[in-house]
Amino acid sequence: MPETARDFPWDAGDPALVGDTSYVCAVDRWGNAVSATPSDTSWDSPVIPGLGFVPSSRGSQSWGRRDHASSLAPGKRPRLTPNPALAIRQGEWVMPFGGPGGDLQPQAMLQVYLNHAAFGMSLQEAVEAPRFVTHSFPGSFEPHACHPGRLDLEEPIGEEAGEVLAALGHAIQWRPPLSLNTAGVMAISRREDGLLQGGADPRRAARVMGI
Repeated sequence: MPETARDFPWDAGDPALVGDTSYVCAVDRWGNAVSATPSDTSWDSPVIPGLGFVPSSRGSQSWGRRDHASSLAPGKRPRLTPNPALAIRQGEWVMPFGGPGGDLQPQAMLQVYLNHAAFGMSLQEAVEAPRFVTHSFPGSFEPHACHPGRLDLEEPIGEEAGEVLAALGHAIQWRPPLSLNTAGVMAISRREDGLLQGGADPRRAARVMGI
């Protein structure tokens, strides 16, 4: 693994998100749950003339290196970023959750899950809690930019925590509260007694609805 961004043969740029993925989850009155992350970018894909729809551009997550697990090859698809999840605590609750955010999805989702399941926050509290995301790995999308040591923190995490992390070697970048660039997570939790609660991330266009 290269030590610094200068060891990579491309311009890393800024790991900001353009925002194109959507996410939906639902739980019905009987406790059936679904978690789905529809995601094929429309902003950088051509519209098929005469048909009006956009083909999948997920091939952009392939690698041009033959020795890579996600190398471009016939009959092969790359590792994809959508990460819809479904957590179940047997006899207690079911929790579909996920959201847009590319490579940041699993990072944000894990933080929301732990906030709710381990730290006892309500789902809305868990979703709105300050987040951190790392960019130390090559991105899934071409040109697979990498920012070794880069750690983004939302401002409410606080300067003291940032200083401690910087002392450990992280390259801290501050993001505003509820930053678009720390992904967006939505979730529903249904207890065995039928109580439902949901969380919608104000970092993105999101809502919770009950019928």
